[in-house]
Amino acid sequence: MHTRMVGALLAAFLICSVALGQTPTKVFRVGLVHVGPPGAEILSGDFAEAFARRGYIEGKNIVFERYAAVGRLDRIPRMIDELVADKVDLIVTLGYPAAVAAAQHAPDVPIVVTNAGDPVETGMVASFAHPGGHITGTSQVATDLSAKRLQLLKEAVPTIHTVALLWNEADRAMQMRCNAVHLEAKKLGIVTQLLGVRAPEDFADAFVEMDRHPPDAILLVADALTIPNHQAVFDYAVAHHVPDMEEEGFLAHMGGLMAYGPDENDNFNRIAALSDRILNGTKPADLPLELPTRFHFTVNLRTAHNLGLAIPDSILARADEVIE
Repeated sequence: MHTRMVGALLAAFLICSVALGQTPTKVFRVGLVHVGPPGAEILSGDFAEAFARRGYIEGKNIVFERYAAVGRLDRIPRMIDELVADKVDLIVTLGYPAAVAAAQHAPDVPIVVTNAGDPVETGMVASFAHPGGHITGTSQVATDLSAKRLQLLKEAVPTIHTVALLWNEADRAMQMRCNAVHLEAKKLGIVTQLLGVRAPEDFADAFVEMDRHPPDAILLVADALTIPNHQAVFDYAVAHHVPDMEEEGFLAHMGGLMAYGPDENDNFNRIAALSDRILNGTKPADLPLELPTRFHFTVNLRTAHNLGLAIPDSILARADEVIE
């Protein structure tokens, strides 16, 4: 009896000693700022799952503070200010305006940016290998992607000669992407009809210009202004039997004819990996920018039918996803 009692007391002592010596689990606070709607991309459960695969369980050892600007870019600086006041450990942004606001309003907070164009070209970071400062993230290979999208569009509809290019000319990163599309189009012998927009009401003017000079196809440069107005573009395309190419796969699911761009899940994994290293003490300045390596090509045959268009077998064979 005496031996059992001593053993029990010793076990209890060891348990208490271990408990007293344990360090409470750190709960990280991460701000997520998206230029678009709630629940999209970095605000989604799929993005949280990319963190979960690295041991970050929402509500247990990580808290996400989600902000959606819903296209109201004037709201973003205040969102960043609120995150700074909440003393977040990291801010992840989607879209160039959100990245710029974070860079300006949170100079002491590590920042990971995505879908913000080329951060080197826009001057947000010093270089791909050594970003410097407090920002790193993923960079878009705009020139390569522009060439590929135009090539796929030309292969799907060989008669294409003029492509109407719709983009947000108030967004510097989108202007640079427009320039990349324009240069690649010249190489392919395609004429670009440049239709810059700055506000939702500008789309009506763009459609009037397309009525005057009908294009053979439409390419929508995706951002916080153009994405919310995608339906008007799709309606115009179907009404005038004009094929379109999109930059984001979900836009093909919403009625676009084709979409080609970086694989979203791969992008999530890259952002989560960069964030993980930062939360474990690595400085953003020492983390090279990531480039997409996996891409996704989507074709919507329902839209093709509505356009009266037959998609070549060569295109269907190359598609990662065909919507029927």
